[in-house]
Amino acid sequence: MSIGEVATAVGLPTNVLRHWESMKLLSPERDAGGRRTYDEDQIVRIAVIQRSKGAGMTLEQIGVMLDDGARERHQVLQQHLDDIDRRMEDMRRSREMTEHAMNCRSHDIATCPRFRAGVADVMARL
Repeated sequence: MSIGEVATAVGLPTNVLRHWESMKLLSPERDAGGRRTYDEDQIVRIAVIQRSKGAGMTLEQIGVMLDDGARERHQVLQQHLDDIDRRMEDMRRSREMTEHAMNCRSHDIATCPRFRAGVADVMARL
């Protein structure tokens, strides 16, 4: 597939694919005219990059993850897993607070003692 076809298929501008190539995340083949051609392996890498970015990874982290020879690969992946766990806990707390807010009779939710308990950890940092 050409860069334009791939970009359209995955919903990205072509300059993003070129940027990822410049960062060594992609390595499309070139046809006789020098145009990029993407095979299934490259398209899978694009999908991995998109999914990983959606999960909060940086392009640098993704580069390490995709490099089977990177010594720091497991460390980077463990840091990302730890970050996911932190964000999931934040989302759980946010969900609890939102559910409470929907059922709370208080007009100013910040004055509700149970609601305030949901942000006690943030307040403790001050």
